Amino acid sequence: MIYLGIDPGITGAVAIITKKGKIKIFDTPVIKIKKGKSNRNEYLPVEMSNLIKRIVNKYGVQKCHLAIEKVHSMPKQGVASTFSFGRGYGIWLGIIAALNISSSDITPQEWKKEIMKGMSDKDSARIRAQQLFPKYANLLSLKKHIGRADSLLIAEYARRKGF
Repeated sequence: MIYLGIDPGITGAVAIITKKGKIKIFDTPVIKIKKGKSNRNEYLPVEMSNLIKRIVNKYGVQKCHLAIEKVHSMPKQGVASTFSFGRGYGIWLGIIAALNISSSDITPQEWKKEIMKGMSDKDSARIRAQQLFPKYANLLSLKKHIGRADSLLIAEYARRKGF
């Protein structure tokens, strides 16, 4: 079985853990949009779909199980960021359904309780992923790689649970 984990945020990622324990991580396909003096990222749904299609074509849909972090609004989160987060989650769900991939929605509380072992600050997931997968620590070396770490730990949670 091949396990995929998705952190659906705009800075999220897709992680793969193969049955041989090899790991691949892909940042969520986005495009930078210049708006006035600032930049913002927008999801690229076609590229997101193509990424999952390539993975499924390589390993076979019957051999893949995908776990996606189930998102919801949070207190003190702005309306725009909540909408963007939900939009990404919805795009990923549409891709998963269209490709008929076996999947599970995993709440952050579920996977963090199992994987994080009491670690709780924002950078903890990145550190924990480096501990669990030291061979791949270079893929998680920067603070901005938190989405990569989350996706990898979500995939690891699914692997441990045997979904």
